[in-house]
Amino acid sequence: MNPADDSETAFKNLVLRSCPFHDGETIDIAGIRITRYSGEFWTSAQRKASSVHEISYRACFKPQLPHFFIKNLTGVGSRIYDPFSGRGTTVIEAGLLGRQIASNDANPLSRILTRPRFFIPAEKQVAARMAEIPAGTGERAEIDLSMFYDQKTEGEIVSLRQYLINQEETGRIDSVDSWIRMVATSRLTGHSAGFFSVYTLPPNQAVSPERQVQINKRRKQVPEYRNIRDLILRKTRSLVRDLTPEERTRLNNAGKSGLFLTGDSGSTAPIPDESVSLTVTSPPFLDTVQYVKDNWLRCWFCGIDAAAVERGLTVTRSLADWCKAMGSTFRELFRITLTGGYVAFEVGEVRGGSILLDEQVLPVGAAAGFVPLGILVNLQQFTKTSHIWGIGNNESGTNTNRIVVFRKEA
Repeated sequence: MNPADDSETAFKNLVLRSCPFHDGETIDIAGIRITRYSGEFWTSAQRKASSVHEISYRACFKPQLPHFFIKNLTGVGSRIYDPFSGRGTTVIEAGLLGRQIASNDANPLSRILTRPRFFIPAEKQVAARMAEIPAGTGERAEIDLSMFYDQKTEGEIVSLRQYLINQEETGRIDSVDSWIRMVATSRLTGHSAGFFSVYTLPPNQAVSPERQVQINKRRKQVPEYRNIRDLILRKTRSLVRDLTPEERTRLNNAGKSGLFLTGDSGSTAPIPDESVSLTVTSPPFLDTVQYVKDNWLRCWFCGIDAAAVERGLTVTRSLADWCKAMGSTFRELFRITLTGGYVAFEVGEVRGGSILLDEQVLPVGAAAGFVPLGILVNLQQFTKTSHIWGIGNNESGTNTNRIVVFRKEA
């Protein structure tokens, strides 16, 4: 029997154990016969995700998705990788499960939001450090932020920003500073009193100053004072509220041996050949999400050149260019994946559902040398962000997870 047949059978059995009420349908994509399975393979009701995941980032997938593949396809100590790491969902979940980790993203924000959660300081350490940082209530930003913040709040933000950038530039930034930066970056804007700003869109979408002025007028609101030290401590408590000592230890161990890369997903030399057991990832979906536009305020706070980041991102309107970039990524994944290892590549539906990216990715991964095992379509309920995008049914938009699963055969 062909080894690939054994792999496909094992994968089918895994699928049917997870969602026994759907056999799937066999389809032909670019001359490749493959089965596409639809169902609820992972949902928020099946298991509660760890509180440490609760850092907002545009277009991130739920922790239950990587959990499904990590638990079913790897063992403790295996290396798990994400080349488009975003907020770090895959590697954080892998760390919680006792795996080794490697992450990469073209946006430096990814490392800022991910790495600190592997080295979690005690709340009293965060409080003591915050007390040492000058409040600087009279400081002003070099850009107009008056539509987002009360003047005193802005002063506290600018003072904290200057401190953190100076710590970074002088090589003195430590795990406590990094944690504070991560939390503050996640609290810059949002739609509740837990954020530094006046009411605005959810925190994974920083609107433009001009748009915020209109929101303020429509809601007849004026920015009020928010004590950023109190809010950073509150969010710290929230992030670690259900972490066990064992999980903290696993995260710390994974972080010590982990790789946190910032660069091109098609060129990851620090990752050794045949060292990754499983990749779980989701790339940018053409031009569906404007990552830099949505993160302009976070980039400003962290001293990141947003324009330079944008040039390094795979955000394009051209499907051919997108597939070319994915081809480069898959060739690199083939180099670093163990024989017998897997890639779970999550994509979606774009252009009103007229383009199904799983059908584009399948031949790209196969051309790199991987054996396609199947496609999982996880049907899910809409999120608030989905409604903001104007998505209203299960036939369009990015409301379904479509995961193409590949294996590297001998």
